[in-house]
Amino acid sequence: MSDYAVWIEAEEWEPGECDPANDNTEVIVTFADESRWSATFFTYANVLSLVERYRESGECFSGKYFWARDMILVDEISRPKIEEVIARLLTTGEFYEVFGTDDGNDTC
Repeated sequence: MSDYAVWIEAEEWEPGECDPANDNTEVIVTFADESRWSATFFTYANVLSLVERYRESGECFSGKYFWARDMILVDEISRPKIEEVIARLLTTGEFYEVFGTDDGNDTC
């Protein structure tokens, strides 16, 4: 058993709303000391889809750029993949460079 819990926003969505090959989701890791760290996991395909949408909507200078704070790119959005990436980042010591602190306040 790990000393942290992983919350994945996409698991709260209605069945079928998440496309594991083309989506993004917020992820919060809570450690035993109650510290919370967050990142957004995007699939590679999702970034391309978002940029195409931005070209049409005018967002992000009509798709000329894309950015997201604490972004992690993966090939699929799934609990096994996300947990694998988190475990790897913790093993390599990169976790705290990639994830940002989460104070529980959504400031969008």
